[in-house]
Amino acid sequence: MPRVKVTRNFQVTIPAEIREVIGLREGDYLDVTLDENNRIIMVKIPYRKRKTLRAGRKLTPEEIEKIIVEGLEETLI
Repeated sequence: MPRVKVTRNFQVTIPAEIREVIGLREGDYLDVTLDENNRIIMVKIPYRKRKTLRAGRKLTPEEIEKIIVEGLEETLI
């Protein structure tokens, strides 16, 4: 099991072998929580490229609703 050191700014470096296995990249986000035994659990948040819309394009109400639902689902991950 790799060991990490906490810096004076309370930062840690995630070992390379773990970063490679989970595909962690600079700028990625991790959710951090504790389990029932106060052990740290980190979960990588899946990245999903956001849709961009071209200015001036007319959207149907159905397209708008779909985009809203997809955005709400993203926030619940």
